[in-house]
Amino acid sequence: MYYFIVNPNSRCGRGQNTWNKLEETIKESGVEYEVYFTEKPGDARIYAGKLTNGCKESNVIVAVGGDGTVNEILDGLCFCGSITLGYIPAGSGNDLARSLKLPRNPVRCLERILHPKYFKLMDYGVITYGDGEVAHRRFIVSAGIGMDAAVCHNILFSKSKGLFHRLHIGRLAYLLIGIKQLALAKPSKGHILINGVQKVEFNHVYFISAHIHPYEGGGFKFAPGASFEDGKLTVCIMNNRKKRKLVPVLACSLLGMKIPNTGIRFYTCEEIAIHMEHPMAVHTDGESCFCQKDVQIRCISKKLRVIV
Repeated sequence: MYYFIVNPNSRCGRGQNTWNKLEETIKESGVEYEVYFTEKPGDARIYAGKLTNGCKESNVIVAVGGDGTVNEILDGLCFCGSITLGYIPAGSGNDLARSLKLPRNPVRCLERILHPKYFKLMDYGVITYGDGEVAHRRFIVSAGIGMDAAVCHNILFSKSKGLFHRLHIGRLAYLLIGIKQLALAKPSKGHILINGVQKVEFNHVYFISAHIHPYEGGGFKFAPGASFEDGKLTVCIMNNRKKRKLVPVLACSLLGMKIPNTGIRFYTCEEIAIHMEHPMAVHTDGESCFCQKDVQIRCISKKLRVIV
């Protein structure tokens, strides 16, 4: 049985257009399926929870939307058994699809899902935050605090985002808002605690991101060494006293070039605790977790079965 969870509003209606193309092929294939359309944030999480409560291992959940849709589905899954997930990208960033090298043609993605040849047991992450009521949220691509999260927050509520997508230059929106946030960004003092034992302090932190996959923010390759099947996070820390030295780092990340050593550090670990001197924006897979001073992030090894 195939359960499709579709975000029809992803990329300003692209999700609905994508589903219209897919449904004809699904019907022709003769497979048994059900479709659930999201109407508001949180719906995909609810659907995923209901579909996997007392789950049957033969069922496949297919996300049709962007990274945020996959994030909600992952966050709602009940891991009572082996979960098989398929993904048909129809969003603006599509960093997960970029990492998995999925076809851009949605029908080709569908054919892979209906006639699977390859499966991967994939890691995912969990971020914990909150001073009073503690919240836990899963993520599939990356989670971060600081400037990269501020870009995500700005994108979520940007009035110009729809125009960029209608003109098919949605990636430009990430770049322009990234430049804006870099200009406005103020660094913070902070420290990290790696695997509960190694403490590292910083004076001028702009952002810290923890990656399961190499990309985030619509194609910024901040963690080129990240692997989704090694049971570890790749942590990227951007810090430098001189803001202008961060520009080459951002440019090389976007262009997929080797990132300069100046202004960025990498760590590999199973878990990390992050403390900032003042609250900064936090995101999981581009979705807002508001502003926080303290977050904890850990990797869950090879728990998610994905059709690639």
